[in-house]
Amino acid sequence: MEIILSQDVPNLGYRGDIVKVRPGYARNYLIPQKMGVIADTANRKMAAENAKQGANKLNKVKVDAQILANTLSHTTIDITVKTGNSGKIFGSITTLQIAAALRDKGFDIDRRKIHLTDEIKNTGEYHANIDLHKEVKATVTLNIIGDSTTIA
Repeated sequence: MEIILSQDVPNLGYRGDIVKVRPGYARNYLIPQKMGVIADTANRKMAAENAKQGANKLNKVKVDAQILANTLSHTTIDITVKTGNSGKIFGSITTLQIAAALRDKGFDIDRRKIHLTDEIKNTGEYHANIDLHKEVKATVTLNIIGDSTTIA
């Protein structure tokens, strides 16, 4: 079954893409969640017209995303966490904490667009990938700093 996506769906496609999915996935999840519509002729024409009208707007959004990606690539985020004696942190760093740290630096990035390559459980330097646009990705350096207070 072919679906026209109404919004970005991770691991499937981006808004306006026509993707082939299993009928149950489309009927039971994508369509009820308003993530897509059935790709019949009327919806295809509407999607083509929307794509034609939005081409200039999308180009501006892409340029803005590239400028933001260049800025983010040169940004280092310091996150201070409580650690044990061995440098292992209590819990792990989440995308919510990274988004809050980016917000403190002046960047308003949705936490769902931030992807960690591996779990952050120790102090040190890590990298987080950010999807700014379907063609523009950025990588932010995270510096995880252990809190100097020790827990008895």
